[in-house]
Amino acid sequence: MTRPITTWLTDMDGVLVHEEDPIEGAADFIEALKESGRRFLVLTNNSIFTPRDLRARLLISGIDVPEGAIFTSALATADFLTEQRPGGTAYVVGEAGLTTALHDANYVMTDRSPDYVVLGETRTYSFEAITKAIRLIEGGARFIATNPDPSGPSAQGTLPATGSVAALISTATGRQPYYVGKPNPLMMRSALNRLEAHSETTVMIGDRMDTDIISGLEAGLRTILVQSGSTRPDQIETFPYRPTRVVDSIADVVPLVAELSE
Repeated sequence: MTRPITTWLTDMDGVLVHEEDPIEGAADFIEALKESGRRFLVLTNNSIFTPRDLRARLLISGIDVPEGAIFTSALATADFLTEQRPGGTAYVVGEAGLTTALHDANYVMTDRSPDYVVLGETRTYSFEAITKAIRLIEGGARFIATNPDPSGPSAQGTLPATGSVAALISTATGRQPYYVGKPNPLMMRSALNRLEAHSETTVMIGDRMDTDIISGLEAGLRTILVQSGSTRPDQIETFPYRPTRVVDSIADVVPLVAELSE
């Protein structure tokens, strides 16, 4: 017998918003979760912004998500490094979302023999910073990246993202990074730990089969694919795995909050 859902995880971009534009039903979905008393987290591979920044951006879109209910790949990376090497050191290529998360995890930022080189997303990649990262990795620093996304959207068009810069560094050093964010199910497990939740009573909502759905599946969660984002309907059958449910958009999930909780 399928157990009721007590915890909800959802991707942000493509599920709740497109850039700054809210997707119909997103605000209603968040309000339904609040009214139900169910625990939830909004997940994003974006490591540029802090949860406070993202809360403000979502509020502009009319979606009221508490700061504590936003979980980024930067936070997942900080959790991972804390487990691996508490109080370590890192050379960081990234922005406030990543540096703040690592500072809060008692990590010291340094370019002198760091334990790790940590690569995150930034809109201003510096050739000097990338060169420094390459030399530190060659010198023995362990290579970590927040997520493998090769590109991201912007109002002006496609932007190179963490995965593309990681490939550049890997080509130069011969060293592959360990990616913490989706599709690594580690991010799902880290989110579950934050909520003190169980995989058997949790659902993951996403718009990408190759990140959201596969990471949810591998973490033992039920999954819902919304067709409002990256994965087109004609692509679903090309994957060797399937989500638990497929719906048009997050608006179709609103009545499921009560239905799946029973």
